[in-house]
Amino acid sequence: MIVSNAVYPTQEQFQALLESDFSGPVSMLNLLKYKTKAVYDDGRDSDLTGEQAYNLYGEQMREFVMARGGKFTFYGSARHLMIGAVDVLWDSVAIVKYPSKEEFIAIATAPEVAGFGVHRAAGLEGQILIATSESSFSD
Repeated sequence: MIVSNAVYPTQEQFQALLESDFSGPVSMLNLLKYKTKAVYDDGRDSDLTGEQAYNLYGEQMREFVMARGGKFTFYGSARHLMIGAVDVLWDSVAIVKYPSKEEFIAIATAPEVAGFGVHRAAGLEGQILIATSESSFSD
């Protein structure tokens, strides 16, 4: 079961992050589920898989994020569920670190991202995005 078929945060989710007590860097944990075949909202013909379309977005997003002080810390395939139970396993996991919650929102809402974000929407069946802050076990 896909818990969320959303591919973009809502205004309420952006606002909740801004009002949170997060300070300093924020890392976004992405759980990604791809469409079998990419489907573009503008109706363009495509032979791309959902993952291929998402990777077009990911390549451009990586450059954009890094130019603004962010860092892609992990990207990989989800292969085996070790604890718990789900109907369908997510396809990929990504962790992206942003300098701050404000910078994350500035990047996520930038017009440039909307331009190449068409590949994201075409490729994703659904996504879970969890904002995390760094702490140590002694905190």
